[in-house]
Amino acid sequence: MTDTPPPDQVADAWDALAPGYDEFITPESLRHGDVALGRVEIGPGTRFLDVAAGTGALSIPAARRGAQVVATDIAPAMIERLVARARAEGLTDVEGRVLDSRALVFPDDTFDVSASQNGVTMLPDLDAGLAEMVRVTRPGGTVLVAAFGPLPKVEFLTFLLDAARAAVPDFTGPPMDPPPPPFQLADRDLFRERLTAAGLHDVTVDTITWDMTVDSPTHLVNEVATSNPIGARLVAGLSEDQRTEVLRVLDGLLRERSGDRPSAVLHADVNVGTGVK
Repeated sequence: MTDTPPPDQVADAWDALAPGYDEFITPESLRHGDVALGRVEIGPGTRFLDVAAGTGALSIPAARRGAQVVATDIAPAMIERLVARARAEGLTDVEGRVLDSRALVFPDDTFDVSASQNGVTMLPDLDAGLAEMVRVTRPGGTVLVAAFGPLPKVEFLTFLLDAARAAVPDFTGPPMDPPPPPFQLADRDLFRERLTAAGLHDVTVDTITWDMTVDSPTHLVNEVATSNPIGARLVAGLSEDQRTEVLRVLDGLLRERSGDRPSAVLHADVNVGTGVK
């Protein structure tokens, strides 16, 4: 037996998040995606695949470099917004495809670079997603995966969890054994092992720090609630009174960080792994 939801349920969950995701997550993730892509060679004519692409964190920066981009996501609403972003920038060489990351349908050895930023790591069956990314990458091509580091070093989430624990005495947060999908590659040694087991060589895993500007407690709650279905369930489980108290506590935490201003810069460790097929 498995508690993995069926693909149509997963697609519906991400579709529901797409408007908020595009508003609160993508502006920051585009900037971070641009940094991550600095680890691979991408230029005019590069055949680039973005797996579980969301609304374009890697696709848009790759297209700006001249790559021929194919972006895939299980959620149609994510792909619609990604393509709209590309067209708004005049990036015409971006194709969006609604696909399950475990069944990419492309022929073997199609792409020069296959990449995913906090996308394929949302799969409970991560190895299946990695195997597909490797399969569709040409020999000598590169696979890149960016994933969150340890939860204590992902502050946009730890600030909210700390506020919820202070405001709601019986609040427990998400189960961490095993860690939820966004954190399944938090250990860099494990990350290297998974990429190597998927068939890659010359594997490297580095840790970078994302800086995220949070304008207000409400902004932070909206970020968590739209980041993925786990965050959405976390916030949705709060009553109105509990949410009000969480916002009050968050305001204090953010002001403590920023010198009594309502906005603050939070940090998140992100592991970026690359390997050659």
